Amino acid sequence: MKILTHTVKPRLEGALAGLEPLARNLWLSWNFDVISLFIRIDQDAWVASGQNPVKMLGMMRQDRFDQLAQDDSFLASLADLKSRFDRYSRGETWYKGPKAPVTAYFSMEFGIDVSLPTYSGGLGILSGDHIKTSSDLGLPLVGVGLLYRQGYFKQYLNADGFQQESYPENDWYNMPVERCEDSDGSPILISVDLAGRLVHAAIWEVKVGRASLFLLDTNIPENTPEDRLITATLYGGDKEMRICQEILLGVGGIRALSVLGVKVAATHMNEGHSAFLALERIRLLMSEHGLSFKEAVQAFTPTNIFTTHTPVPAGNERFGIDLMEKYFRSWIGSYGVDWVEFLSLGRENPGDYGESFCMTVFALKLSAYANGVSALHGEVSREMWKNLWPQLPVAEVPIAHVTNGVHPRTWISHDMLALLDRFLGPRFNDEPGAKDIWDRMDRVSDEELWRTHERRRERLVAFAGDRLSSSMKRLGVSDPALLSAGDALSPSVLTISFARRFATYKRGNLLLSDPDRLIRLLSSSDRPLQIIFAGKAHPHDIPGKELIRELVHFSRKSEMLGRLVFLEDYDMNIARYITSGSDVWLNTPRRPLEASGTSGMKAGMNGVLNCSVLDGWWAEGFSTDIGWAIGSGEEYQDEELQDKIESEALYDLLEREIVPTFYRRGRDNLPREWIAKMRASIKIIGRDFSTHRMLEEYYGRYYKPAMAEGERLEAGKYAPSRSLAAYLDKASSLWPQVAVIDMKDDAPPVVARGTKINVEAKVNLAGLSPEEVHVECCRGPVSSKGEIESPERTEMEAESSEGQVWTYKAVVNGRLTGQIGCTIRILPKHEALGGRFVPGLVRWA
Repeated sequence: MKILTHTVKPRLEGALAGLEPLARNLWLSWNFDVISLFIRIDQDAWVASGQNPVKMLGMMRQDRFDQLAQDDSFLASLADLKSRFDRYSRGETWYKGPKAPVTAYFSMEFGIDVSLPTYSGGLGILSGDHIKTSSDLGLPLVGVGLLYRQGYFKQYLNADGFQQESYPENDWYNMPVERCEDSDGSPILISVDLAGRLVHAAIWEVKVGRASLFLLDTNIPENTPEDRLITATLYGGDKEMRICQEILLGVGGIRALSVLGVKVAATHMNEGHSAFLALERIRLLMSEHGLSFKEAVQAFTPTNIFTTHTPVPAGNERFGIDLMEKYFRSWIGSYGVDWVEFLSLGRENPGDYGESFCMTVFALKLSAYANGVSALHGEVSREMWKNLWPQLPVAEVPIAHVTNGVHPRTWISHDMLALLDRFLGPRFNDEPGAKDIWDRMDRVSDEELWRTHERRRERLVAFAGDRLSSSMKRLGVSDPALLSAGDALSPSVLTISFARRFATYKRGNLLLSDPDRLIRLLSSSDRPLQIIFAGKAHPHDIPGKELIRELVHFSRKSEMLGRLVFLEDYDMNIARYITSGSDVWLNTPRRPLEASGTSGMKAGMNGVLNCSVLDGWWAEGFSTDIGWAIGSGEEYQDEELQDKIESEALYDLLEREIVPTFYRRGRDNLPREWIAKMRASIKIIGRDFSTHRMLEEYYGRYYKPAMAEGERLEAGKYAPSRSLAAYLDKASSLWPQVAVIDMKDDAPPVVARGTKINVEAKVNLAGLSPEEVHVECCRGPVSSKGEIESPERTEMEAESSEGQVWTYKAVVNGRLTGQIGCTIRILPKHEALGGRFVPGLVRWA
């Protein structure tokens, strides 16, 4: 069937034309006044549109716009918001450097607003907050992802409480995205080779304040029906679909930026899904600057950042060699690199030809900067990937950490923001990264803080009741008790919430370990509590779905009705209600399986107190001033024992601390001790766990040096990269003969602190010059395992030589006490290495 298409937009004339840019820029997602303006137009339409401003404008009758054009109050509000948006767009920012070239931030999902459902959970929400914060700070950064026609699934429960999934279609022409077009209005397309098929993708732009997010879409007529499905669903399909998506994201994403004229100086891979972008950037370096593959690798690596989010080996994406053969064998020949050598870039053990290709390993080997997402996760990641650098102590494995954060104005409720704006002053809005502003929380009175929070709890209870009633009616429930369960929730009762992805390691059912004890807590006549659960299990995660069903069955017990509820289809909208309206945020993962977790940050920044296992961010954020810890950071081999111990600890906290503190009131009915914890939570978590702090860290530690190095290498026509590749070839061939032949020092068996000690070593450099190696004296406490822990490194100086054997000397200061060990280490040395460790090129005495 032949169909002629054109796009129809609402007619907005005169002053009302200002609605269009506000609707199409997701600046509104962290500016509630803009949302309020759209609600004023028609609240029912706002709800019916799914809180989508573009769709809502298209739903309105023209006579409503005619009425608004005569409403001076509405026009004044619109003019004020347009002026505020213009000031934001053109205002001074934290970053004051050039806007080009940019860092390109790649992620499989972006959770920016409920109106753009291209996210599934925490990874996407973090990516969305990352883009918003780059806009606030004015960073030269663009986002790159995929535009999913069906997004992630919509969750609904059947009558038995078992999760079902639906996949509604997204209509991009009625969403806050704009197709990128050339001067004649034709869509700008890119293409990638997928196993001999040329697959095309259109590019769509999402405006996020000052920042841009570019999303690729294969659902276009130029593709076959099968290839149009590549961007159908997020995390859907089999391994072959995943590899197609990830090639499109990485390779196609770089091509999209190129065709749009966006000059990229550095790239940031948010998880390993986008790691194939390395191949496209390497190809461009080879074709545009005449570099060999090895030289291009050395030119690319210093400009790439990789963030890992996965604390278990099984969670890292791996592709079988059959799929790698199918999709890459024909490519790699043109790179001039051996096939086995290419595959080794994705293998922990390059000599194991049966090992699959791991995207995380590929990303780690091609990144000068790598990080986990909390201090604990950094430790876990170094331990997990230590085999990539087998000759380094675990503490030196080059994976650091940048603890995640959340975007305050997105996640702090609008009524709390109004309170904070009043007491924290204009700098709270104008300088979002200023940490000292949060100290002004002490100015907020107990009365105002508590009344604000009570309104939010009332709003949450009303929202939850409506959602439950809708679910029951959809199921055709006739039992009056079940139908009224939502109405039984109380706006004045201590409210605990557990809302997150339902994976088994998160233990959503830990509270059900002792049902009788829980029922007593929930049904107390003088100090009751109520619990709200929400979350999705992955469509293929049957154990996760069983957890949900178990909770739903428990919630339908007669003594539980109105005390424990499960809300369907957890998304950003529900998250905003729960993270602001609850009193306690519960988190029960098996340590150390929570890489970071950010929902607790959102809750804590709203004054909702955290009660959590010391895992992820809470391991570094916990203080008795702002919440409670379940256990003391223990890790268990016996999961059954762990559940028993930690469920008992949780019940004890509820009975002895949480419930009594909440209900301990004075004559004014204010829980002053609880309010003090709320105030401290907002202050500390707002100060230390915002994405503004996070992005300033990323920029200072990674983006700035990576972009500077990229520009320096380009200005020098990549001579340092050519030199480094040649040096590494030479060093790799000679390294087997490099050795420490002898070492000695003049220290007696017992020395006084501060004694200067002379250390001497004889090393065989095997044809390398002293200018081509670092020889280090490493000293530190000796552990019970006979290893030197956290050694101090002192560079040794070459004194003389006999053939290829050089004598190195150093003077060290015996300032450490206890049993101190000393050894010698040899490392490669080249200006362009920038201090990076090279796997395999380490030699110890």
